[in-house]
Amino acid sequence: MSNKEVKAALKSARDAIRNKEYKEALKHCKAVLKQEKNNYNAWVFIGLAAAELEQPDQAKGAYKKAIELEPNQLLAWQGLANLYEKPNQIDVKGDLADVYQKLLELYESGDKQKWCDVCNKLVELYCQEKRYLEVAETWQKLIKIKQEEGAEKAELHQLWKKMIHLLKDSTSTRNQDNKTGQLLLTAFEHALRSTDAVPGDDHQNLYKDFIQYLSKFPHEVARLEKACQDMLTLYPTVSYPLEVLCLHFVQSGTLSEEALHCFSRLLEMDANNGPAIIGFGVKYLKENKYKEAVKTLTEGLQKTNQCPTAWHYLAEAQMKIHEHRNAVLSCNQALEAFGTADGPNLQWKNLALQLKAETLIKIADADAVEEAIKALDSDPVVSALRGRAYLNKGLMDQASKISQELLLSHPDLAEAHALEGFIHYSHKNYEQAEKSFLNAIERKAETAEYHQYLGLTYWFMSDETKKDKGKALTQFLKAAKLDSYLGSAFCYLGNYYRDIAGDKSRARGCYKKAFELDEMDEESGTAAVNLSVELGDMDTALSILNEVTEKARPGTAKWAWLHRGLYYLRTGQPSQAVADLQAALRADPKDSNCWESLGEAYLNRGSYSTALKSFRKASELNPGLVYSIYRAAALEQILGKYENAIATYQQILKKTENYVPALKGLGECYLMLARSALDNYLDRKAVDYIEQALEYFTRAVKHRPDVSCLWKLLGDTCTSVHVISPDKVNVQVLGSLLSKNATKQILKKNELLILGGRCYGRALKLMSLPSIWCDLGINYYRQAEHLTAMGTHMNEINELLEKSLQCLKKAVRLDSKNHLYWNALGVVACCSAIGNYALAQHSFIKSVQAEQINIVAWTNLGVLYLATGNIEQAHEAFKIAQSLEPSYLLCWIGQALIAETVGSYDTMDLFRHTTELSMHTEGAKGYAHWVCSMLQDKANRNTELYLYNIVQMNAVPAAQVVMSKYTERNPDDASAFTMFGFLNEYLNLKQQAAYAYERAASLLKNSENTEKYNTAMQNYGRSLCALGLCDEAIEVYRSIPLTEFDGIVGLALAYFKKGLLEESIKAYEKALSVAESEKDKAHILTALAIIEYKLNKVDAAKTLLFKCSLKEPSTESLKALCALGLVKQDATLATAALKELLKHEKGDDGIYERCLIASAVYALQGRNVAIQREVSKAIHSYPDNPALWSLLSRLVPLYASKKLKGGAVAGSVAHTHDVNHGKEVLLNIAVNQLAAGCHMLEDRKNNPLKNIQKAIHVCPDNPAAWAVLMATCHAENTVVCLNDTEPKRTDLEMTLVSTVSAKKSNLPHNYVRTLEDWCLCQAISGLEETGKLSEAEALCNKGLKICPEHPALFLLLRQIQCKQLLQSHKELPDNILEELRKTVMSSSSSAAAWQWLAKIYQSQRMMTGAEMCYRKSLQLASQQGSWNGKLSSLLRLAMLALEICMANVSNEHWPSLVQEATTEALKLSPCPLAALLQALLQYNRKMGARETRRMLERVVYQPTNPETIVSVARWYLLQHLYAKDDCELIDVRHLFECLPFLHAVMKSKQ
Repeated sequence: MSNKEVKAALKSARDAIRNKEYKEALKHCKAVLKQEKNNYNAWVFIGLAAAELEQPDQAKGAYKKAIELEPNQLLAWQGLANLYEKPNQIDVKGDLADVYQKLLELYESGDKQKWCDVCNKLVELYCQEKRYLEVAETWQKLIKIKQEEGAEKAELHQLWKKMIHLLKDSTSTRNQDNKTGQLLLTAFEHALRSTDAVPGDDHQNLYKDFIQYLSKFPHEVARLEKACQDMLTLYPTVSYPLEVLCLHFVQSGTLSEEALHCFSRLLEMDANNGPAIIGFGVKYLKENKYKEAVKTLTEGLQKTNQCPTAWHYLAEAQMKIHEHRNAVLSCNQALEAFGTADGPNLQWKNLALQLKAETLIKIADADAVEEAIKALDSDPVVSALRGRAYLNKGLMDQASKISQELLLSHPDLAEAHALEGFIHYSHKNYEQAEKSFLNAIERKAETAEYHQYLGLTYWFMSDETKKDKGKALTQFLKAAKLDSYLGSAFCYLGNYYRDIAGDKSRARGCYKKAFELDEMDEESGTAAVNLSVELGDMDTALSILNEVTEKARPGTAKWAWLHRGLYYLRTGQPSQAVADLQAALRADPKDSNCWESLGEAYLNRGSYSTALKSFRKASELNPGLVYSIYRAAALEQILGKYENAIATYQQILKKTENYVPALKGLGECYLMLARSALDNYLDRKAVDYIEQALEYFTRAVKHRPDVSCLWKLLGDTCTSVHVISPDKVNVQVLGSLLSKNATKQILKKNELLILGGRCYGRALKLMSLPSIWCDLGINYYRQAEHLTAMGTHMNEINELLEKSLQCLKKAVRLDSKNHLYWNALGVVACCSAIGNYALAQHSFIKSVQAEQINIVAWTNLGVLYLATGNIEQAHEAFKIAQSLEPSYLLCWIGQALIAETVGSYDTMDLFRHTTELSMHTEGAKGYAHWVCSMLQDKANRNTELYLYNIVQMNAVPAAQVVMSKYTERNPDDASAFTMFGFLNEYLNLKQQAAYAYERAASLLKNSENTEKYNTAMQNYGRSLCALGLCDEAIEVYRSIPLTEFDGIVGLALAYFKKGLLEESIKAYEKALSVAESEKDKAHILTALAIIEYKLNKVDAAKTLLFKCSLKEPSTESLKALCALGLVKQDATLATAALKELLKHEKGDDGIYERCLIASAVYALQGRNVAIQREVSKAIHSYPDNPALWSLLSRLVPLYASKKLKGGAVAGSVAHTHDVNHGKEVLLNIAVNQLAAGCHMLEDRKNNPLKNIQKAIHVCPDNPAAWAVLMATCHAENTVVCLNDTEPKRTDLEMTLVSTVSAKKSNLPHNYVRTLEDWCLCQAISGLEETGKLSEAEALCNKGLKICPEHPALFLLLRQIQCKQLLQSHKELPDNILEELRKTVMSSSSSAAAWQWLAKIYQSQRMMTGAEMCYRKSLQLASQQGSWNGKLSSLLRLAMLALEICMANVSNEHWPSLVQEATTEALKLSPCPLAALLQALLQYNRKMGARETRRMLERVVYQPTNPETIVSVARWYLLQHLYAKDDCELIDVRHLFECLPFLHAVMKSKQ
């Protein structure tokens, strides 16, 4: 290729590059290079094209080849620069800088503009690499060129500012004396000189920046000061240069006149300027004004964060005043501010670390010591500090090692000798410690700590120094003088003045000074407060405590809160005490003493429950605090928790056997329990409590016989037995109380009352109080009451009453304003033996005057007026008492007595109200009297007065309850026992009635009134007869003369129940002779008729009953006549008697018996519907009678089997109305539900199993309930088997059979035999169904051995044997079939037996024989009136026929049989199974017909149909729809349920 062609190729390459055809350009260039390998332009073009084609390596190589060929040509260098400047080039900045340097050389003599552009790029590149020296030098070269070109001042100013901007980060990466820093400062100076507007904002800001950067160069101090002064000259109002100077002076620690002038001038300009305030703080520190220094430095640091050394100064000042923890915090702030310091800051950082270590050692905290050890270096002084740190941590070996090393290497170092002294002091080697501290003081006498520890060494050194603490005092005084902030020195001075010198005033001053210096010093604060209290200066003590508590954070200053709380507790301010003690507990929740004090505060405030919790907490924390346990027991006693209090008192006695307060508390608790028992008429329990109270009071008085209150409590306890019957009072008393040697002695009531009087007398000898005189007087009065009841001679009684009167008068004289004493005097004065009614009236009036709201005195005054016959005044007095306290019982009793006296109709209401308010003997007996009177009057049963007073107000149980309490308290009141027996008899409480009548008879046995005795014996005999104790009843009747009708009849009834029928007839005939009314005669004739029937003289019985009916028949005789007709199956007689009975007996009297008899008559007549209607009609008239509801639930399963759910509801109503009927009706509910097909899967809560379980729980002796349980379990197992789940109640058959056999008490033999037979058959059926055929067969054989002629068992045996044969899947021989038919014929009245035989025939494909058996069962069910039997037979017959139809047997007989049977079944009830069978028959006839779909849909969409039936119908319906390919008619709801079936159908179609 010629040169011309080369040029042409280069031109083509240039054109291709211009047209961006870089590959074409490469071809041309390569062609050139083939000709000329060193062609410069070709290599440059290759580099350009390769760069554009993203081939950097090829481009770089081409450019470098060109540069090698022509190093001073621009094109290759420019291309290489462009290549390196591309963003995808990595790690080429160094090469790029070299390229720029070369370009600067090439442009320097040529194009200045391009030189400047490249220079800018180079500077930017240096900045990115933080090569600030090259930046400065390059930029300075640029400025120089600009200056040579004659650039203007403004342009040069901007260039100098740009240089400052470029180098602004250089000071953080270079040392302060480097060349870059000097160039930066030079740039600042040039920029400041080249500024046009001077002064101006830009100039001022530039000056600030200049000074700021100067402050970063420690060796440019003179230049900094000059710059600040120059700026102040230009800008005298700007504080910035002064601030910088202040910070400089603080940093350097220089406090020259110039520095102080600077601080003052800055404060004049800005009073809140932080650096200036810090400067003055440093000044105070240097002047030893430490508190002012701390305050000023803290203030300054709050205003600025530009002075890290200020934190060190603050820490140093805090160290001087012993605020060690604050000093540590300040050191931490300083270290954080210094950061990773170098140069001067490193020195400051090391000082801060050393100061922190020294401070941490002073704290003497384990964690602090560990931190100090880590912070220390190896300087000798620092090593001594390290030794102290090890010593504080308990590392003696390390501390000793450091001490020995320091003493060897630095024997003149005071810290070394001090460390040795500290080690000896900690080991209690006081002589060696003394020498070491003296050596330390000799070398450094101005250290207060050394003097303090030397003083402590003298304080603890020896016995001699203990007696004479003069040396210690001298050292403490020197320490306090050297360091006036050393609080511990002043504390020890306080100890000296308090314990040695006895100068409490000076000691308090020292303690106060120590506490002022260190508010955390609890010892000094506590001592100052205690001494102030001892000196009577409560204001000072309170001021100290207030000052501490105001400043204290939550959870701190426990001692102050505790002392102030105790102060408030002593001064009677419990609420404030509670608040302070709570604050103390926040600081230390485990302080048992503090909890105890808090309990006292709560107690004084009246917060008993909270106080109890506090005392319990104190005792939990410290079980040895007996006082806390005692207080807790006392509070439980106050709160009425006597049992808990007793247990707590016993806990104290286990630790301290003879702790008198606990003994007293125990006695009081038992006394209060005794009073509570007496209020509830639990007298025997009260006697036990009184005995225990006396025991503990006696033990207490044995140890403290000088305490009056113990003797008074003994007297109260003895006197409290006054209301108890003497027979019940047999109290054991310790012999020490009786001044006898015997350990214990039993006292009667009289002896106990006398002992009570003696105890009151002993209390009066110790302390003559009016209350004790009053108690003694009442005791004498109670003794007189007891003697009066016992029939003692009147002289002794009068003597006691006179003593009582004198004692009460003495009490009144001592305290005439106490209403209780006046009231007691009135009570004694108005007793019948004294009869001083005037004195009594005067006393009651004085009591009312002493206390206006005095219900007791007004009531007693009313009783006085009532006793003296002043009815109106009595009524007014009682009325006033009622107005004062409407719930006070005795005033109501008074009004009731007044009403009884005047014959008011309100009497019974008033007595009833007294029993509702509370129990009182007068109110109880009065109310019982009126209840018995109204019950005896049988003519008023339907009156409104009777219904309200007796029925609605539940009077009989209420009267019985109060009379039980009355007779317990008054066991000698015969009339009360008679009423009690009458009420018990009315409530059918036979045992209690017999006891009451026996007691009444025994009380009247020796009385002169034989008539009352005979009546009582008759009552007793009647109650014995009711209990079935006929022999005892006959004996009782024979023991008294029987002349009256009631007695003779009672004896006759006893003879009858005993079975002595002839004697009974004679007695009844005798009663007939004395009977006066026709009604009584009719009753006796009825009784004689019953006896005749018992003697099998039916005609005689019938004659006597007809004789009763001739004149005025009684309902009892008509009922007996009707019952006779029922027993003898005489429907005519029973019907006639029933008609006559219904004529004579109306209303709700005997409604249950009438319904029962009528139902029995209708059942005899075969009128089942009439039975249910009769009872329903009665319920409609009397819906609140539970007996009728119970009867209905019992009759429904027998005679109205279609309404079983109604029978269950009737039973539920009966159970709700009356619990008594509910006990029996639960069985009826279960039977109804079981017959209705209910089970647990339908209702988990209300089902037969749940109800029969309840029935058995209530009446476990009822064999019928156990039989129903067996049936229920069988039904439940059947249901779970149908639902394909495991049965839960298996293997119960034999257990239940045994249980039924065991429950035979008081039941007819035939009834029990029937139940046992049924249960046996049921058990066999259960075993058969569970596959236990061998066990079932064995049980059948066992039963047949006992009863060989039992057809049901024989049938079951054949069924079991047949089942075993059928399991072999062989046809049965004809002889076996004939034997089975004969067996069924022997049980021909059993429809189920014929159905079973039909199944056998069906299994043997004898369809006609099966049909005949089903028809036979249908016939039997119809004859027996069994609805279930008819329905079952019809459905089984239909299913038999349908099975044949589905087998496609061509015989019209079977479809017509299905239609006929299902139609009859649907007539009986809307049976879903019958409807399904009809639909399936239609499906079999015409599968695709519209009628088929309609009939199936009717079954599927009926919501009440069982799920099993619906599922079958749905299956056939879907088959019908798929057969017609009519998928749109498929209901989505049912489709979802039948998805498995759908898949199966579709698969079969495919």
